[in-house]
Amino acid sequence: MKHLLGIEDLSRAQIERILDTAKSMKEVGGRRIRKVPTLRGRTVVNLFFEASTRTRTSFEVAEKRLSADVINFASSTSSVSKGETLIDTTKNLMAMRPDAIVVRHASAGAPHLLARHVAASIVNAGDGAHEHPTQALLDAYTMRDKCGRVEGLEVAIVGDIRNSRVARSNILALARLGAHVRLAGPPPLIPPGIERLGGRARVTVANSADDAVRDADVVMMLRIQRERMTDDQAFPSLREYAILWGLNARRLALAKKSAIVMHPGPMNRGVEIMPEVADGAQSVILEQVENGVAVRMAVLYLVLGGGEAAA
Repeated sequence: MKHLLGIEDLSRAQIERILDTAKSMKEVGGRRIRKVPTLRGRTVVNLFFEASTRTRTSFEVAEKRLSADVINFASSTSSVSKGETLIDTTKNLMAMRPDAIVVRHASAGAPHLLARHVAASIVNAGDGAHEHPTQALLDAYTMRDKCGRVEGLEVAIVGDIRNSRVARSNILALARLGAHVRLAGPPPLIPPGIERLGGRARVTVANSADDAVRDADVVMMLRIQRERMTDDQAFPSLREYAILWGLNARRLALAKKSAIVMHPGPMNRGVEIMPEVADGAQSVILEQVENGVAVRMAVLYLVLGGGEAAA
């Protein structure tokens, strides 16, 4: 597994290998000294062309816990602002001999492009509206940790499905692991044929948020991605959106009593999720963040040679 470019490229066995490895990596976070020498002498570049809090920070924490040397790249203070291309920027970084590059870019397919041009391992930290594989992996890990399994779970994903790379990666991962996924959101934000992405037997589109959430084991809310929306995706108002599609206590009560609430962040409180739900007993949102470090440690360990058998 030289690269992690998307969930689409992974088999069920590879996904489970990453989740199993993440379980071992999470133990490191509970130690008094949260560091292991696994990637000592390796260099990882974090090449982020989009704003990020959770993903960038957790990758950096993961790299440092594995004892890698870390270089953080900020596009706003680099030669990109002078017109340098992505390929030229990356080739210049490659001249410094990094072992892996973690890349987030607004253009779908950017990590795949880099993987064809450089020798380093490439890890996709989000490419446009295409995929966000490590988010889906940490979400699957959280579900397995809290629910005891992923196979057979009823998972509701509600919100801006059309523009969400998180939704795409989760649909692929969850369907591959045997969960049933129900999607819901305003009609302009549901792409036609989305259920084919994970297979019609595994993925359905609900007519309302209530229908999606009813008897669900997991409820995952997504924010409205205004930065990617076009004119044909408009909806009347945020107030109406909150009423029809937001997760409040009444709507959550339709799910199973044991259901967990998830959100990849950043949250828009009062829009797609109400504060009493985000901060409630069923919320595992902060646990997702914690698990993200362990999952990203596992991914880096595997792509940098820790698990050749996974390929």
